[in-house]
Amino acid sequence: MNIPPVAAIAAPLLAAFLASSAQVAHAAEGTDPPGPERWETDIAAFDEQNSAGAVPSGGIVFIGSSSIRRWDLGESWPGLDAVNRGFGGSLLTDTVHFLERIAGPLAPRALVVYAGDNDFSRGSSIGEVVASFEALAAKRRTAFPEVPLVFVAIKPSVKRWELWPAMVEANAAIAALCGEDPKLHFADIAAPMLDGAEGAPAEKWFAADGLHLSPEGYELWASVVSQALREAGAVQ
Repeated sequence: MNIPPVAAIAAPLLAAFLASSAQVAHAAEGTDPPGPERWETDIAAFDEQNSAGAVPSGGIVFIGSSSIRRWDLGESWPGLDAVNRGFGGSLLTDTVHFLERIAGPLAPRALVVYAGDNDFSRGSSIGEVVASFEALAAKRRTAFPEVPLVFVAIKPSVKRWELWPAMVEANAAIAALCGEDPKLHFADIAAPMLDGAEGAPAEKWFAADGLHLSPEGYELWASVVSQALREAGAVQ
């Protein structure tokens, strides 16, 4: 597969990551990340929809945090069997925990995941986020061995710009891991978003809160993710 631009710096950054225990400042000092059980109501609603046959099987399942939940997939991909399984301000660890339960009944032909942004905001380290991705990749191999997974890069944002250096390193390490597995694909939405002043993300990509995406932001993401899905053989 074609390795995205961020992967060009993956080797040195991955080496630095392995040699370092660099931490991001905790959003809530002295507290552990919340457990996945807090999403039980949301996941139970997905269970009910699945059992009722309210969503198509054999489609592309989008899983992750609010950037997925707020995405109008029908507008981005009209006619595509795309199922939105985003849940709130979830963490990458939550996606790992619920992956089989969310996607298993849908017999997906591809998985698209966006998560990790909130992990950094809550104080996870680079190593913890990369380890969570490795757990996600391992679970895909076990539960969905023939199903490609597209991981959407952790995005730069106006609101969380101070966390971006750590996110860059995590993205580079994850891109490198994707390059080692033909079933993993890295959708680098970050590079085209960094077109603002001094290399920061342009405000046009975001809603008023500087964190969630604007319609223009989703249009950009759809273009990048579509290319990754083509590389994965999930769409024409």
